[in-house]
Amino acid sequence: MTVTVRRPLTPGPPRCDSEPMDAAPTTPTPRTPYGTPDAPRVAVRGEAHLEVDPEIARIGITVNARGTDRRDTLNDLTRRNTTALDLIKSYGDTVENLQTGAFSISPRLTRHGRAERVRAYHGRVHITAELTDFTALGELTSRLADLDLTHVEGPWWALRPDSPTHRRARQQAVREAVQRAREYAEALGTDLAALIELADIGAENTPAHGYDGPAVMRSVAYGGAADPDTEPAPLDLEPQRQHVYAQVNARFTMTPPRLNP
Repeated sequence: MTVTVRRPLTPGPPRCDSEPMDAAPTTPTPRTPYGTPDAPRVAVRGEAHLEVDPEIARIGITVNARGTDRRDTLNDLTRRNTTALDLIKSYGDTVENLQTGAFSISPRLTRHGRAERVRAYHGRVHITAELTDFTALGELTSRLADLDLTHVEGPWWALRPDSPTHRRARQQAVREAVQRAREYAEALGTDLAALIELADIGAENTPAHGYDGPAVMRSVAYGGAADPDTEPAPLDLEPQRQHVYAQVNARFTMTPPRLNP
């Protein structure tokens, strides 16, 4: 006699009839960053370096005032600041940008016994001017430095942010990358097939604010009032050449070369 024992089924999660029983997990297709025999890749870097004349020059002007009375010091500073601004504005369109920066007026203290007393007041206004005419720049710098209690520094030479020189450098870097890749392909007896990637890795290598480091300070005036009957001789300022850099990384595919044994 045969005895059949039936065990109770253990309940499990519901199954959708539309799902296959033995579906294999999908895996992403591995990438081939180095190309394939049918589409070999070549990676190159293109670089460009241009040396050009500057387009603008910036100078910094600091107007000072001193006095024992606060109100008199403020009035004196206002008068000297107006004189400097009027002089700069008299050069018209030669001055491309004119800005007034920090202003301050502060007491200078001295000890008198156990207490401190105000000995004097010092006032200061900082002005920046950008010029495009470098002949006028030398004349203006000399005239500003001839003003009473006025400090002049600069110039700082620069290109405009939208200067076409930057565009020329980037295009030259791309052309060099294509030429370099083509030379590699020619060495294998083949040619380029397609561009895969073009990466800008820093088109311009310019200092902060778009200015090269300051040139030697050309003029400082920090003394008595100038003789109104004489004009100072213009400074002979030599513009500092500007260096513009561009670099790109490029990847190309080549037609399969026939490598002889």
